[in-house]
Amino acid sequence: MVGGWGSVQANWSLLFILLFAWYILIKTWERNGTLDRWNATRALGIVLMVRTQRGQKLLERLSKPRRFWRAYGELSLWVCSVSMLVVGLLVPLAFISSILSPTTTPPPSASELVAIPGINPIIPLGWGVMAFVVSLVIHELGHGLLARGHGMRIRSFGMLQLGPLPLGAFAEPQQEELFRAPRRERLRMFAAGPATNLFASLIMLIMLGSIAGSLVATDDSVHVRGIVVDQGADEAGMLPWDTLISIDGEPITSSKYFRETLALYSANDTVDVVVRHADGERETLTVTLSDTHAYRASLGTDNETLAAQGVQPGDAFLGVVGVSEATSGIDRLAGPLGPRFDTMCGCEATLGQRATSVPFHLISIMLIPFDLNGVAIHPFQESLLTAGDGVVASILGTNGLLFLTSFFFWLMWVNILLGFTNLIPMVPFDGGHMLKDMVHSWLSGIKRLGRKLKLWDLHPMWVDHLSQRASSYSSLALLGMLLFTLIVPYF
Repeated sequence: MVGGWGSVQANWSLLFILLFAWYILIKTWERNGTLDRWNATRALGIVLMVRTQRGQKLLERLSKPRRFWRAYGELSLWVCSVSMLVVGLLVPLAFISSILSPTTTPPPSASELVAIPGINPIIPLGWGVMAFVVSLVIHELGHGLLARGHGMRIRSFGMLQLGPLPLGAFAEPQQEELFRAPRRERLRMFAAGPATNLFASLIMLIMLGSIAGSLVATDDSVHVRGIVVDQGADEAGMLPWDTLISIDGEPITSSKYFRETLALYSANDTVDVVVRHADGERETLTVTLSDTHAYRASLGTDNETLAAQGVQPGDAFLGVVGVSEATSGIDRLAGPLGPRFDTMCGCEATLGQRATSVPFHLISIMLIPFDLNGVAIHPFQESLLTAGDGVVASILGTNGLLFLTSFFFWLMWVNILLGFTNLIPMVPFDGGHMLKDMVHSWLSGIKRLGRKLKLWDLHPMWVDHLSQRASSYSSLALLGMLLFTLIVPYF
């Protein structure tokens, strides 16, 4: 299955040829003066920096409530400090894990290593380019608003291009004003970019929750996402994405009713299961039920855990996983902000429980394109949805709602990716600049404490020198860990 709006498979040779051709092209533009006419420069050999003065007046109007943006910057700083700590811990943990428990899975291909829409098989070309462009603008707008909120001027906006693909965007402040600014203001400015991405992803999640309320199931049905090999369903011929119509004549209209019906049987019982295959054909299968306890134990779950979960020897097991209701595709995206979250979690979730679930949901949602090969909802699950009775649903229709679902999902996904990537405490990411200023602030505090206690009096140049070294060494260490973690699977 291929992600929406198309994707392209690539290998190392193709990528090298394309990069070399791009290098020759921009080198030619640099020599004949084309880049000067475009107000563009070449960076890192193959990256094109295109500058523009457009957007300055809009930025000035948006940044007028200075107190609001300073408060926003303070909130951004706290959010990014916590997130940066988490990201900073995950990198060494992944590095240690790659040493102690080397992966046995095949290494990723060249296509999978680059986060380029259309090249990476899980990032579709159309949705990917759209989401990256919008998310990069959001990121740099956050930087620009905080810079102006603290009185720093923006020289220009711009895009970083690798061929036709956007690699990034930038808001270029006056360097002297940036370096002369108080450290707290500079920290807020650096934090505003990734924080705005994370806040934007939350807004996208709210929109997905609204859309989930406008989409309903075409009928009350239950389908299975996976079949366990050598168990009853597999031996009877059941397939992934089959819809369960009935078990021994009892209609199956919800996952809860499926569990209750199966609880009436024991291991080794034989049942007739009516299924509807993904192509619409119905079939009656005779399934010999196996033992849930034995199956779970074979996966390594100990008897105490099984007993605590209420699993007893002899409990019936159909041999299927991922038993889901018809709206599960959109409900998975909306998560705690969806109208059917109580059904998903099997409880009556309070507002506080929903709120605390949001950060974890935003992180878990990053796995969806990997699970579904670059789409937000599996096509089969899309086919089970239809527009509800609301005004918005009647205006947009099923196709319009599903279009907006993909639109908001990819915006959310890319904003999360950019937000957390920029919080890696490594230069040139925003997290690296934040870490440098934070270390300088901590050392300045130590300097003041030593002077107050009359124990030591550090020279200001020593503070600057040590904070610079700490930033450089930590960046090199994290870069080495990341490269090692990526390269290990190839050996």
